[in-house]
Amino acid sequence: MNIRESIEKNELLYLSEFAAKSVYSKGREKSEQKCDMRTEFQRDRDRVVHSKSFRRLVHKTQVFISPEGDHFRTRLTHTLEVSQISRSIARALFLNEDLTEAIALAHDIGHTPFGHTGEEALKEILTDGFEHNKQSVKIVEHIEKNGAGLNLTYEVLDGILNHRSDGEPSTLEGKIVQLSDKIAYINHDIDDAIRAGLLKHSDLPKDAIGILGDTGSKRINFLIHDVIENSYGKNEIKLNKDVYEAIYGLRAFLFNTVYLSQLQIAERKKIKNLVLSLYNYYSENNDVLPEDFKKLIDGNENISAADYVASMTDRFALKQYSSIFLPSVRF
Repeated sequence: MNIRESIEKNELLYLSEFAAKSVYSKGREKSEQKCDMRTEFQRDRDRVVHSKSFRRLVHKTQVFISPEGDHFRTRLTHTLEVSQISRSIARALFLNEDLTEAIALAHDIGHTPFGHTGEEALKEILTDGFEHNKQSVKIVEHIEKNGAGLNLTYEVLDGILNHRSDGEPSTLEGKIVQLSDKIAYINHDIDDAIRAGLLKHSDLPKDAIGILGDTGSKRINFLIHDVIENSYGKNEIKLNKDVYEAIYGLRAFLFNTVYLSQLQIAERKKIKNLVLSLYNYYSENNDVLPEDFKKLIDGNENISAADYVASMTDRFALKQYSSIFLPSVRF
C-alpha cells in the first residue's frame, strides 16, 4: 500500500459519512495516472497554488482601490482567510479538508483587476456577460498552462463554479467555502473600511453586532462555532436563523455604506472607463497581444481579449492604460 492509498483508507475510516472521499471522486475530464503520495484533491490544491493565476491575486483589489497602507486586504489575502475559515469548519465536521482547501484557494482566481468593479465593466459590454466564478472555471480548464488547463477534478470545479450566493455546490465541502467566503469578506471589509476612515465602529448596526460580537476576531470565532454546532452530523451546512439574519444584515449595511458609497462610486466610474478602454483597444488590436495569449486565441475561439484584460493585476492594467492612452511628454 502506497501513501496515497493509506490516506484514502483513513478518509473512509475517519471522515463523516457525508464527506466527499477522494477515492470516490468523479474524476477529471482527461484521465491521468494517480500519484503514489497525494490524493486527487491534494493534487488539485497543489496545482492551484502553483498556477500563475493564483500568484496574480496578490496584486488584485479586494474592495479598496490603490489603498495607502500595507494592511488592506488583497484578493490573495482574502483567499487565504477563506481557506483558513473553511479548513477549520471542515476539520471540525470531519469533512474532506483537502477538497475544501482546493476549492477555497481557487474560488476567486477569475476575478478581474479592481475587483467587482472590473467585473461589472466587462459584464456590461460582453454579449454573454461576465461572472468571475465562471471565469475561474474557464481559467483552470482552458487558459492555465498555455491552454492545457489544470485538469482539476469534478468536485473542485463544482465548488468553484457554485461558490456565489446563488450557487448550489454538490458537496458539503463546497458549501463550506460558499459560506466561509461571506464570513471572511464581511468581517475583513468592515476592518478595512474602518482603517480607511469610511466607517467608525459606532456606525455598525447594533442588533447584528450584539449577536455576532464587537470585534472581527470575535465575530469570525462565533460564526465558525455556529456553523459547526448547527451542521455537526448533518448532511447540510447552515447557521442558526438569528445568526444568518445578523450576518446578512451586516452585508446589506456594507453595501449601503461602503461598497456603494459616493467615494467608491466616483472611483468605480474611473475604473470602469479604464477596463472598457483596455478591452476595446485589445479587441481591435489583437496583433499587440502577448504571443502566448495570441496562441490561446488561435487555438480556442472561446478565448478573447476580454480574457486577457480580466487576467491583469490592478497595477499591470494601470501600466498598460498609461502606456496606451497617456502621452509620454518630455520637456
